[in-house]
Amino acid sequence: MRPTSGTFSPLGSLPESRPSLHHLAGIRWGMLAAALLLCAIGLAMVHSASSELQVDFLPRQAMWVGIGLLLMLIAFSLDYHVVLGLAIPIYVLSLVALALVLVLGHRAGGARSWIGLASLGGQPSEVAKLATALMLARYLGAAGRRFLTGRQLLVAGAIVAAPMLLVVVEPDLGGALTFLPLLAAVLVVAGVRMRILVVAALTVVIGAGALWNWGMHEYQRQRVMTFLNPDRDRLGAGYQVQQGKIAVGSGQFLGKGYMQGTQSQLRFLPARHTDFIFAALAEEWGFVGVAVTLWLFGLYFWSGAQVAMRARDRSGILLVVGLLSLFAFHAVYNTAMVVGLLPITGIPLPFLSYGGSFMLLNFVATGIILGVDFRRFVNR
Repeated sequence: MRPTSGTFSPLGSLPESRPSLHHLAGIRWGMLAAALLLCAIGLAMVHSASSELQVDFLPRQAMWVGIGLLLMLIAFSLDYHVVLGLAIPIYVLSLVALALVLVLGHRAGGARSWIGLASLGGQPSEVAKLATALMLARYLGAAGRRFLTGRQLLVAGAIVAAPMLLVVVEPDLGGALTFLPLLAAVLVVAGVRMRILVVAALTVVIGAGALWNWGMHEYQRQRVMTFLNPDRDRLGAGYQVQQGKIAVGSGQFLGKGYMQGTQSQLRFLPARHTDFIFAALAEEWGFVGVAVTLWLFGLYFWSGAQVAMRARDRSGILLVVGLLSLFAFHAVYNTAMVVGLLPITGIPLPFLSYGGSFMLLNFVATGIILGVDFRRFVNR
């Protein structure tokens, strides 16, 4: 049922009927199939990329995948209106966790972004991404007008600014950037006047200049300068870019073979099981492997877009759009980063890069999106 203006509630209307098991056949199962196949590729690549390290990260990644599958089933079984009803406490708790990580967190990759005890823990920023998407969908889902008011735009901006600024302080500039596509996508779908978009674009340009002068650390500026001119420091700041390009190019059409990549197996390629796992895949599986992987991402996003277009209410549409924008930004930025088209930041590749917190976010968000599709049959 298509939404009608003026009737929205952040929690949606009470269902008059429940979706039954025979409705499962109508769900966009291509999204789940793509996610599972990408995850299988990721497990294989994590094993290959970490085989020469002191620790083979495959068992740990397999554990996170198993937990993620369980959480995906739970997220799918819950009515997303119930989840949106809990958006405020989830959002507040995520902000508290981000604040605590600044005091109690462990440093990893130059940022104090990880919190936990012993070998267990995670990155609160990943939870904050999900919480922010829920909060935006809850708040803007109640808007009944064609275009958002100035007050609604300011509140939506504040919802995103709070976690984003806490992540910037860690400092994790790459993680903070992931909140911007979420805000932009949700606002465009919710309804923004063209003049507002022009003002926002100018603000981003001015903000980028201010960020360069006062908000970035020296190593972050070096990454940008290396992106603009990789040859300026081949053995220093430009080393990772050069090795990534070599790995991708040396794969050619069919690749060098599984666990036969010289850049990854001989440890020339840094962060090969995390941020640069796509470069390791390109070296071992070549153009064919890259094409299959990108096709699976395309299937995932196309299926998600179909879910958004046929969601039963405004809050469902905005929730799916917000979550998809997060994944799309991660996928596009990471793949462009490893070939030198964008500056290097710690933005992982969905379902492939090693990491517990981000893997759990991938599966929980997928479960929520499939749950939105399943519950479109309510009130039919």
